[in-house]
Order: sequence, then C-alpha cells, then structure tokens
Amino acid sequence: MTAEKPVLSVVAPVHNEEGSLPEFHARLMRALGKLGVPFEVLYVDDGSRDRSPELLRRFHEENPAVKVLHFSRNFGHQVAITAGMDHALGAACVVMDSDGQDPPEVIEDLVAQWKKGSEVVYAVRIRREEETLFKRATAALFYRILKRITRVDMPVDAGDFRLIDRQVLAVLGRMRESHRFMRGLASWVGFRQAKVEYVRQARLAGKSHYPLWKMARFAVDAITSFSHEPLHWVTACGAGSFFASMLIGFWVLYVRLFNPRAVPGWTSLMVLVLFLGGIQLISLGVIGEYLGRVFDEVKRRPLYIVRKSLGYPPKEP
Repeated sequence: MTAEKPVLSVVAPVHNEEGSLPEFHARLMRALGKLGVPFEVLYVDDGSRDRSPELLRRFHEENPAVKVLHFSRNFGHQVAITAGMDHALGAACVVMDSDGQDPPEVIEDLVAQWKKGSEVVYAVRIRREEETLFKRATAALFYRILKRITRVDMPVDAGDFRLIDRQVLAVLGRMRESHRFMRGLASWVGFRQAKVEYVRQARLAGKSHYPLWKMARFAVDAITSFSHEPLHWVTACGAGSFFASMLIGFWVLYVRLFNPRAVPGWTSLMVLVLFLGGIQLISLGVIGEYLGRVFDEVKRRPLYIVRKSLGYPPKEP
C-alpha cells in the first residue's frame, strides 16, 4: 500500500516500549488492513534506550508503509505527537499511544465518524482498566477543573487518542508553542467534532511513563496554556490578604487603646507575617510559571530534532 498516497496516517509515539511494540504493531496492522484504504504508520522514537529502535527498524523492513522518526533525545510525548502530525501525509491522521492502552480496533469507529463529515473525532474513555482509584479520581477531577476554568470546550475524559482531518492538521501545524497540550489545541481550533466511546485497556507491558510528578507538570502546562484563571486567583488572594490585614490591624489597635495592660502579642504578629509571606510566595510562583513560558517562547528553538528517519527520502545538503 505504498504506491498510492495514504488516505490514513497513524502516529504513535514510542519511548522504551520494547515489551509492548510487537503485539501492538501486529494488532494495528490487522486493524488497518480491514479498512481497505492506503495507509501509513508513523512511529516517533522519543529517545528510547531499550530495543524499541531495533524493533521499529524491523517493522519498516517488513512493510515500507511503516515509517520511523528517531529523535536526537527525549523531547516529550506531546512533541512526539507534533512531529508525527508534521510528517503525516494522509487525508486524516489518527494519534494513539503505542503501549496498547488505546485499542487499534477502535480506529474503524473513528474513521466511520470521519466519513460522516466530522473533522475531529476524539475517543472518550468510559472505563479505565487496571488503573488505581487515585489515578482515576485525579484524572476525572483534572478534566472537570480544566473544562470549568477555560473558555475552550474540551471533552471530558478524552486523551490524545483521536482522528484529525487534513484541514485541521494544517491549522495545528502552524501552532508551534513550546509547552504543548495537544488535546487542548485540537479542541481550541474548533471544526466539526464527534466522539467515540471506548474502554481504555491495560498496558501490554511495562509501567506507565507518567509518574505523579510528571502528571502534575502536565496539568500545569494544560492550565497555563489555556487559562488565565490562576492569575485571577492571585489577585483575589492579594485582595483577601489586604482586607484580612486591615481587620487584624484594627484588632491590634483596639487592644492597644482599650486594654493597656495587655502584653503585645507575638503570636498575632507572626501569624500576620507568615500569612502575607505565604501569599506573596504563591503569587510569585504563579506569575513565574507564566513568565517562564513567555521566556521559552521568545527563544524560538525548534520543537524537536530528528536524528534519523526511515521511510523518508534523504534531505539534500
């Protein structure tokens, strides 16, 4: 299926997935074969240090429709998705994880909605297999908070697993911000969108590459990319601390004027100092998060560097 221009491109980031890749790839090729349209598969190797690059090379040798981009280092999951979409040639592009949690069999449902006229078809998780209660609860809370504090209509419980039409890909390709939240960008651009429900399965092998601290960092990127609400909260905290300070000041003045025998309170002074100091540090931290993102954007560095590619003609010097 390489002689024709692909109708469908599948982008799958890879980072140390040697245990999952063989089964995932086999299932993906079976699912794509059933569609009966020309396709390509773009694996983006995000700096893997296991046998993943070797497996990807073998996949390409077995089927030229499989293409591979090898990053010079680990640039992150969202950047890997971006690189895949930049290189996709299909009339539509499916983005999915390569660990098996996004079932390849669902692609058929995504394509069906696309053929009906939808330009973005996102997959909504109705159940998560083998995930802890804490992770399910925090994920649900995050999506609902994000939906409430942003002006973008982001679908709840939808990850990066989605189909994107060529027209939408062109728009997303012009957005080169450094701190990327692709599922938010896909919602921000608008267009006709539809959903497909599915059960998010357990990983085929290994452990999640998103520990708690990385999930927290991802949440901060999402919020600061699409909402100014934290800055509004800082303003509200500043106003609240100002009025609280006034009340404490009136109380101290009252004690000083009408109770001359009272010993000046060290406790009230320390409470006031610590309270205001805490508010100031939180405010500086929130402002610093936004300022740091401005700093990253003005540097205009490339989002990623491709060290080696398979399935693409060599670039002329």
